[in-house]
Amino acid sequence: MFKTAGSKRVAVALVVAATLLVGVLTVVYGRQGAATGGTPLARRLTPLQYQVTQEKGTEPAFQNEHWNNHQDGLYLDVVSGAPLFSSRDKFDSGTGWPSFTKPLVSTSVATARDSSHGMARQEVRSRQGDSHLGHVFDDGPSPGGQRYCINSASLRFVPVDKLEEEGLGSYLPLFGKKPTGTRRLATLAGGCFWGMQELLRKLPGVVTTKVGYTGGRLADPTYAEVSRGDSGHAESVEILFDPTKTSYETILATFFRIHDPTTANQQGNDRGSQYRSAIFYHGDDQRRVAEAVVKRANAAGRWKGHVTTEVVPASTFYRAEENHQDYLQKHPGGYTCHFFRD
Repeated sequence: MFKTAGSKRVAVALVVAATLLVGVLTVVYGRQGAATGGTPLARRLTPLQYQVTQEKGTEPAFQNEHWNNHQDGLYLDVVSGAPLFSSRDKFDSGTGWPSFTKPLVSTSVATARDSSHGMARQEVRSRQGDSHLGHVFDDGPSPGGQRYCINSASLRFVPVDKLEEEGLGSYLPLFGKKPTGTRRLATLAGGCFWGMQELLRKLPGVVTTKVGYTGGRLADPTYAEVSRGDSGHAESVEILFDPTKTSYETILATFFRIHDPTTANQQGNDRGSQYRSAIFYHGDDQRRVAEAVVKRANAAGRWKGHVTTEVVPASTFYRAEENHQDYLQKHPGGYTCHFFRD
């Protein structure tokens, strides 16, 4: 870890004080209701994440998720899922926000002059997600001398031991590790998770499955809370599979065979945004495959309506209560609206 030293401390203190004031003003006068809208982005971001990334908000110093995180791993754009920063470049700036000496790849972020709140600053934005991340200052440690001061709310952290599962195995050498190529994650939503899990778990190459909630704003939700339909979460299945025995594309092909992707926020008799059709991709490779499969599904003309399946980056997956895990194994003949449609 590095510490900002010498005369730079005074400058940093002034910047921190000014930014804290901006953060307070943003919280007090910001549009607090923006994230409660019905758009896919507003539905899956917390109010703070939406305010920071879409309205250039600032979260409180020392009271955010990643400022004091010392684990090895990557920090992803919470909007697009693109890898932005590495823990190898993170340092303790003493400001109370995550600070990095550089982005993971220079082209992953863009900078622009920011003259708001009476200050001249360089804003940092995610190039792929076009989301506000924070600001960059010239008071960082040597040799680069830069400090990327980033809001935790704009980031999702993936620890080293989860990189390969998330499709980020190519970054393992940064941490002195080699990819094994034997495990990947897929996260899908397509109505009640009982029936989805029962059919997907039987596919060759699938190692394990679990049901849960993802894509919403509420932390650690319960089934009752998700069932209200206002948490933003979808009932989902997280699939761990062996890419040497099956492919992500094969899993998606099955996904489109077992549910109707044209009924927005509905599957069978189940209605509400928690029953929407969605692919939560882990990494750019999965995004490209998912977008291609959705395009083919639309062109196939198998359904009367237009495919409504969302293709969005994976976020925190909250495991559902134990009585929902492998439900149809415990209750053969129980309720399901999923079946092979061809």
